[in-house]
Amino acid sequence: MKACVIQPPYSRDTSYSDEYFAYKLQKLDECDASMDIIVLPEYSDVPCATSTLEETLFYHKKYIQTLLDKCVETAKRCSANVFVNALFDIGGNYRNTTYAFNKRGELVGQYFKKHLPPLELEVLNLDSDYTFEFSEPYVIEIDGLRYGFLTCYDFYFYEAFARIAREKVDIIIGCSLQRSDSHDAIEIMCRFLAYQTNAYVLRSSVSFGEDSLVCGASMIVSPKGEVLANMYGKFGMATAEFDPADKYYKPAGYGNPDAPHYEYIEYGRKPWQYRPAGSAVIQNEEQLGYPRVCAHRGFHIIAPENSMPAFGAAVAMGAEEIEFDIWPTADGEIVSCHDRDIGRISTGEGVLVEKTFEELKRYDFGVKAGETFKGMKILTLEDILRKFAGLVIMNVHVKPLNCVDPYPDHLMRKIVDSIRKYNCEKYVYLMLETDVQIRQFKEYAPEIAVCVGHLKSRPWEIVDRAIELGCEKVQLFKPYYNQEMIDKAHAHGIRCNMFFSDDVEETKAFLEMGIDTILTNDYNLISQSVKR
Repeated sequence: MKACVIQPPYSRDTSYSDEYFAYKLQKLDECDASMDIIVLPEYSDVPCATSTLEETLFYHKKYIQTLLDKCVETAKRCSANVFVNALFDIGGNYRNTTYAFNKRGELVGQYFKKHLPPLELEVLNLDSDYTFEFSEPYVIEIDGLRYGFLTCYDFYFYEAFARIAREKVDIIIGCSLQRSDSHDAIEIMCRFLAYQTNAYVLRSSVSFGEDSLVCGASMIVSPKGEVLANMYGKFGMATAEFDPADKYYKPAGYGNPDAPHYEYIEYGRKPWQYRPAGSAVIQNEEQLGYPRVCAHRGFHIIAPENSMPAFGAAVAMGAEEIEFDIWPTADGEIVSCHDRDIGRISTGEGVLVEKTFEELKRYDFGVKAGETFKGMKILTLEDILRKFAGLVIMNVHVKPLNCVDPYPDHLMRKIVDSIRKYNCEKYVYLMLETDVQIRQFKEYAPEIAVCVGHLKSRPWEIVDRAIELGCEKVQLFKPYYNQEMIDKAHAHGIRCNMFFSDDVEETKAFLEMGIDTILTNDYNLISQSVKR
């Protein structure tokens, strides 16, 4: 694969705008069919530095259509993927946007810059509402390759690199200006980014002049951190050839098997030491000790079960785990509810899985627990993950639609992909009841622990099933347990949950038998007992 980064001249004097814009078009005309990827700099529609929104929009409106048309033409003529950054008009509001055109000249992606500096926020007044919401790294796939994106100011937020790395991107497109940084500083950033993400970094910028030591530095960097091309202050274009499959793997610690750098880092990551609100981030499922208390459906003797107040109360009181149940709606949303029929816990009637999410939202899921909770709506799996990711271990009971068939594949993927979206693979374990569904989830998401649930037809075989299926936990169901089962599970490295106990003396007996996690409806009472 051959990549090309274009570095045009740039000035604080806007009288050069026509000349410098024409230079970009000329360089695109010089691109040829040997190139597979072509990258242009940030604000390619604004060729020189502007100081007001009015001035910026003047040049944007003057050049944008010509620029995009030329990119489409170049993509088709060269059979290359073309990436260019310019403003994007959304109903009169503008966003800093990287446009991605495939080899047929089709617009296949738009990356909105995630971090806006003061100039863009306070002077240009660019649309920024989207930057205050949770979002995954933006990734698009073209011809089997995964592309990630950073734009200018984004390059400084190193804490985001690890999250990008988890997306297993092959190439990172960096349309930039970075007008105050030295060439050396920019090279350090790009090499660090490539090494951290195990991806090729293609950065295009502008140049104040060949003698300038700041800005510029359009470059191509390999996953090893090797600089394949660096333009420094030169005008023009630079190319480099590489194999996107040629990644960098190193021993994950001395004497260990080779792995990408980010996987080695994830092994020892301790976010509670350095993240904002870090004291609320707990150790993950593999690190957190035992015995534990799991708030069954949340701390629901004081709040509606499977609700934010119930979960929030448990987490605020220090619960190591919360448990909740999930079902799919008729239109494929994943919601939290214990019963198949919603009559007991809501103002509605009927079977949950036969109702759409919009239908379920019409019902009150709080008032039956008391007038204080009137008006509460049903929660989605994503609601819970978004609020409690990293703050508690989640025992997620995936309710089977039947005991024979696999879980609907698209719904299984939606559950797992939501967990992955919030980086909760090590903060969630799935409680599954049927062998066919355990195998199904294990195959798709081997990184997520599975707890084997109770089967009425085979209650005494739960530990043997866990051993056979390679599961990490069992959830014993009274009265189908004995000391032999617990000991056998532990001998095979399997942790034992007990469903359930709200009695202090019973809890003490369970702990003496070696139960690892006790599910309870009364978190306050049982957690104090376990701590004692």
